[in-house]
Amino acid sequence: MYILGISCFYHDAAASLLKDGEIVAAAQEERFTRKKHDDSFPTQAINYCFKEAGIDISQVDYIGFYDKPLLKFERILESYIDNFPKSWRAFIAAMSVWLSKKLWIKEVIKNKLQYRGEIYFINHHLSHAASSFLVSPFDTSAILTVDAVGEWATATFGIGRGKDIKILKEINWPHSLGMLYSAFTYYLGFRVNDAEYKVMGAAPYGKPVYTDLIKKELIDIKEDGSFKLNLDYFEYPYGFRMVNKKFENLFGEPRRTPESKIEQRHWDLAASIQEVTNEITIKMANHLYRETGLKNICLAGGVALNCVSNSKILNNSPFENIFIQPAAGDAGGALGVALYIDNAVLGNDRKIQWEHSFWGPSFSNEKVKEFLDKKGLEYHQFDNETLVKKVAQLIAKQKVVGWFQGRMEWGPRALGNRSIIADARNKENWRKVNLKIKFRESFRPFAPTVLEEKSEDYFEIPKGVLGRKTPTSYMLLIAKVKEEKRKEIPAVTHIDGTARLQTISREQNPLYYDLIKEFDKITGCPVIINTSFNVRGEPIIHSPEDAYNCFMKTGMDCLVINNFLLLK
Repeated sequence: MYILGISCFYHDAAASLLKDGEIVAAAQEERFTRKKHDDSFPTQAINYCFKEAGIDISQVDYIGFYDKPLLKFERILESYIDNFPKSWRAFIAAMSVWLSKKLWIKEVIKNKLQYRGEIYFINHHLSHAASSFLVSPFDTSAILTVDAVGEWATATFGIGRGKDIKILKEINWPHSLGMLYSAFTYYLGFRVNDAEYKVMGAAPYGKPVYTDLIKKELIDIKEDGSFKLNLDYFEYPYGFRMVNKKFENLFGEPRRTPESKIEQRHWDLAASIQEVTNEITIKMANHLYRETGLKNICLAGGVALNCVSNSKILNNSPFENIFIQPAAGDAGGALGVALYIDNAVLGNDRKIQWEHSFWGPSFSNEKVKEFLDKKGLEYHQFDNETLVKKVAQLIAKQKVVGWFQGRMEWGPRALGNRSIIADARNKENWRKVNLKIKFRESFRPFAPTVLEEKSEDYFEIPKGVLGRKTPTSYMLLIAKVKEEKRKEIPAVTHIDGTARLQTISREQNPLYYDLIKEFDKITGCPVIINTSFNVRGEPIIHSPEDAYNCFMKTGMDCLVINNFLLLK
């Protein structure tokens, strides 16, 4: 039995395919179209899923869509009517899109795919909850989902038992933690729904001096983590901007012009909104623990990609175990709806415990060689053992390597198959990779990949989150770099002494593990820089051609595609 899950038309369109309850494939549309956060109907992602499974649409038994468009349309109408006439421009713009396609998703699916079977629509936050709990290692768990907005809900508190998920409580629009964080992202001159992680990365450079002002004027936080925003300061319920002049006046200056110099006040604002986010999510988690009494928690929704607040939940609540599915945002809803249909609707037993994120396309050595020969490129081909030794030596000699292997990652993090890697011992690599290769802001930190068995020698890892079924394998938690190791790995030690951690075991990714093992053998250091294989403003690479194009227009020194090594 095949079940296809789809998310699209808002941001991060994606498709996933299950066969008899097991994941066959999952991918985001942006990787194929090369349009970052592409929200269009995921035709290419769906075609890839079918190709991976060796099927066509006639063999698909069910299709699921990750939210309920009619409920979302109801919310948009009510919001614009409540704010009329301020909302009339946004209302006209929204109606043209809604009336042309977003209201007719069932027809769009049937027509695009020539599908005549059954289509299920489930609530947005239920898709989020299912995407985490139903692939978690837990039979029973509390579930917390937090994002900008689904249909009406902006956060949900729930519980999962076996195959079932029950939502206990919701926080509803327009009161949204995700929108509050995005409002500060906008005010700080970054792109909404794209650069929230920049705010998180900027926060340690500042002091949370605006926290009290935010809590006094913008948001009323209750002990259970529920809250209300003061909507007098925000334009997002009715307009095209996130904040209004009153918001700007509150903080003393207009919105920062994108690409302009970041001043101390901007760092401080980032620190302040991160502290407020931490406080809310901790209170939410503690309330959920009091309601459920369970030791496990699953997180989902875009806010669950905030690894700082995830770590705060783990360290400041009674929960002992935490799970976060790596595609925690809207893309993950495509997986969530498919899982929910299989387990909750059809009643089939759960078969998945998440152990890796490699659900995208791969390319054979024959295909890679064909591409390289067609380009007339000079290359060296090695077996795996020789390749690992050669590349480890290059990294130790301070070469920056584009590393392309196997199946593409699912979710926004590169985890060793579409990665740019370098020596974490050399702080200059931090600047080099940021400015000359990624072409991005110099303040942004890099994640380390560390051998799992040596990770506790370098990082202070909370109990219960080490291993391939935990968030430490997917850059979803931060960990303190041990004081005595900070000078050894400065390129991955953020200004506050933390790192967004990826641990690696051989069971997860044998070749990537062997590479770091060889690097450790040469240097005595089991840690390297790992950042996504792309440049600023582009999606992570998908194909050998993408890899080569990115390699040629950046300051990377070497490119590895499968067993082929190219040098500049």
